Formats: sequence, structure tokens, C-alpha cells
Amino acid sequence: MTFHLTQGTFSHLPPLTDDEIALQVQYCLDNNWPLNIEYTDDPHPRNTYWDMWGLPMFDIKDAKAIVFEINECRKAFGNYYIRVSAYDRTKGRQTIALSFIVNRPEHDPGFSLTRQESHDRVIRYTLRDYETDKPKGERYKS
Repeated sequence: MTFHLTQGTFSHLPPLTDDEIALQVQYCLDNNWPLNIEYTDDPHPRNTYWDMWGLPMFDIKDAKAIVFEINECRKAFGNYYIRVSAYDRTKGRQTIALSFIVNRPEHDPGFSLTRQESHDRVIRYTLRDYETDKPKGERYKS
């Protein structure tokens, strides 16, 4: 059985097709949620600061233009994780309304879980991505 990274909306489903991605982008635009595209080669759950592809697309109202930018990011960073995030600005702050992964590396070895026992029966767990032993830019190359 193949497992993949489960972060964001739809993460427990099979990867979205390009048509499904376009439908989700349109859904975000219909709700007046600005979008941005981010990428990383370190998808650790605590790594919330991914690199941003361009600027947030506050003024773009055409789903095709955003899908074009997603595909341009895929061309440049095809072996990285790429996600799309939509912001709900109705509360007066940047609140993520929807976030989903649109690209994954071909080779995704997953994470290791290290258990460390400490004083008074305290057990600590550390989650580590197998690929982070490699330098940035060299990760996820088979």
C-alpha cells in the first residue's frame, strides 16, 4: 500500500486531477477567497512557512490564470510539494479557509517516528522526514 503526505483539505483522498484542482480554485474565487501558491521540499507538519510562488493573487478572478500559475510552479518545482491556500479575509485577518496539495514528488519515502523515554514515565516522540538528511534542493531525488 502506498501512503502519501496528509496535510490540508482532501489529503486522505487520491491526488486531485487537474480538472478537480480547477474546480476547487473556482470554488475559492466564488467565495471571494484570494489564493496563493507555495512549495517546499520539507513538508514536516510543523514547517508551516513554505516558499511562496510569486505574490498572493488578491486581484485575480479568473481560475484559468491561477491554474496557469500552478502549472508554472510545477514546471519549476516539479519534484517538490506544492499547495494552494485560500484566505478568508472577512474576519479582518489572514485566516486560511482552504488549503490543498496540488503536486507531490515522485519519490516520497515518508517520515520516521523516534520514541524517547525520559524521567517519570515521560515518553517523547519526534517525527522526522527521511529526506531532510539531504541538503535543500537535493531532496526527493530518486
